[in-house]
Amino acid sequence: MNYGNKILVTGAGGFIGSHLVETLVEHGNSVRAFVRYNSKNDWGWLDHSKYKSEIEIVTGDIRDFDFVTAAVKECGTVFHLAALIGIPYSYVSPRDYIETNIIGTHNILKSSMEHRVENILITSTSETYGNAQYVPINESHPKVAQSPYAATKIAADQLALSYHKSFGLPVKVVRPFNTYGSRQSARAIIPTIITQLLAGKKEIKLGSLSPTRDFLFVRDTVNGFIEIAQSDKAVGEEINIATQSEISIGDLAKIIIDEIAPHTKVVGDRQRIRAENSEINRLLGSNEKIKKLTKWQQKYNLSRGLKETIDWFRKNDNLKLYKADIYNV
Repeated sequence: MNYGNKILVTGAGGFIGSHLVETLVEHGNSVRAFVRYNSKNDWGWLDHSKYKSEIEIVTGDIRDFDFVTAAVKECGTVFHLAALIGIPYSYVSPRDYIETNIIGTHNILKSSMEHRVENILITSTSETYGNAQYVPINESHPKVAQSPYAATKIAADQLALSYHKSFGLPVKVVRPFNTYGSRQSARAIIPTIITQLLAGKKEIKLGSLSPTRDFLFVRDTVNGFIEIAQSDKAVGEEINIATQSEISIGDLAKIIIDEIAPHTKVVGDRQRIRAENSEINRLLGSNEKIKKLTKWQQKYNLSRGLKETIDWFRKNDNLKLYKADIYNV
């Protein structure tokens, strides 16, 4: 899996982005990693990567067209993952999500047109579907924005597809379901549970326990990106990456509690509960299309993925990067 040309990955210092960058490097690719500029020159998870010296790292802002077009130059493939992703914070500052998720995607699309990029993958989210109107959710399911975050991702997806239809830009919209694994943000449910348990809490605080999710281990997500990138049949398509299975948050918590600290209790925390009409009660994705258009296959079931994730968090150097006592939107 070597593309021959330089590959740009935006959002490269983040959870999925850093795993994707490392996998691409492992396969001999030349990678330009786009991370958000900050005064400390912090490269996110790439600061901890054993491949750091093999990656061309550039720092800037996805909202800055001039910087984006310079980053895209000379790249044959673009994996666009840069986004604001925290759903609760999108209630607080929706404009930031509009500027980052929509304008940022526009900058990638416009720059890719100017530099004649041959392969552009735009990262979507299962949140674009809203509550399941039928299951498994395939790519024809209606798009329903139940949060400002979801609204900006729907807009970005449609903008990307419009560039394909209007200008022939070789765009592929990649829609992962609920990815988890090492390096994930503490706002996500699995790190929230694990870090509280490993911190020795006798009671862990969670939001609603009844919603179900389709949990996808990060290595399977990354492999999905790579398989879609290699498929000519995927151009102009929206493609789920999903396990086509679901589990409730309550049942998930029980599995993790039983593995780490069996006598721990779960207590409700109102600030972790979404507004009633914003909560998505069921997500169960179809993976029929990705299997039809690519060679992707799920390699990690939930049990195996959780074991690898818990083992990573158990390492003190990793756990100390998280603050189990603090909940941020």
